[in-house]
Amino acid sequence: MFLTIKKIPKISWSSPKPLNFKPKISTFFYLCLGLTLFGLGEGLLLVSLTGASPWSVLAQGISLHIDYSIGLITFLISLFVIFLWVFLNQKPGIGTILNAIIIAFMIDVSLTYINTPENFLFQIIMAIAAVLIVGLGSGLYLIANLGPGPRDGLMTGLQKKTNLPIALVRAFLEISVVSIGWYLGGIVGIGTLLFAFGVGPSVALGLFIVSRIFK
Repeated sequence: MFLTIKKIPKISWSSPKPLNFKPKISTFFYLCLGLTLFGLGEGLLLVSLTGASPWSVLAQGISLHIDYSIGLITFLISLFVIFLWVFLNQKPGIGTILNAIIIAFMIDVSLTYINTPENFLFQIIMAIAAVLIVGLGSGLYLIANLGPGPRDGLMTGLQKKTNLPIALVRAFLEISVVSIGWYLGGIVGIGTLLFAFGVGPSVALGLFIVSRIFK
């Protein structure tokens, strides 16, 4: 079952090591595709107006006190999370840096160019699709193995320390972050709950799908 996955799968186009600064073209392509999908998923959830993802709730909360876009604040949060890696023996790679840049960019692009559905049912459908897109995007760039993104590096680092399933570790992180974001004034809604409880299984499913289909 994909919910019991504890390790990131390795396939033909996976980089042999995270600190690879000359990856194959296919590896770099899937990395960027995964990050683009992840950022799109985050942006779609915001556009759906059903609530933001936990990390975006945190960015929203901070934005109430600092006059920056949600995308820029997301980038700054990513830099802070990378700093926390020091305590988890994690090392950043190309994917780590591109993660912080591409996802933040895609969030602002989504908010600028994608319209919110007028029907509430379609808004919920958009929110569900957003969570699934984030999971697929995560599967692509994690398997690329060019260094996990800031948040996923935190996730995998904690998983190695605790030996708990990835789905459980990710769910714990998302719930903790959304609590802080809500306290700061970020908006929490149905979409937030869908993301908080669904992203762990979605990431695990994304890893399973990519390892089976994108060989």
